[in-house]
Amino acid sequence: MTDKITLDFCHIHIYENYMIVTVNTGVNISTEHNTILKNVADTYFKKKPFIYITHRINSYSVDPAVYRETSKIPNLIGFCVVSKNYMAKSAAQIEKLFLNKPFEIFDTLTEAIDWAKSITK
Repeated sequence: MTDKITLDFCHIHIYENYMIVTVNTGVNISTEHNTILKNVADTYFKKKPFIYITHRINSYSVDPAVYRETSKIPNLIGFCVVSKNYMAKSAAQIEKLFLNKPFEIFDTLTEAIDWAKSITK
């Protein structure tokens, strides 16, 4: 399965066991955005385990409250950030403290996808 969704704040690619989200430049991801993303995940993954991959090629921010809600998604079994940008990686290290799920940081999308496939087997 490979579906593409374009929202006003991001682009989403849906695969069998993971979704890749690329947020637009300048967005501040709020709980409202998170609800929309959760609804997309619920539509495609229902009760099936999945990984959320955020491909941080653009500069944006995330309200830490988002991670409290994201932690409550029962079939979300992992979360990862993909970026080569030092600032994005530093922010991800802090965000990691707010999420009660496996959380990894990778330089490349290939590494993230390999990780996602390895833990959804």
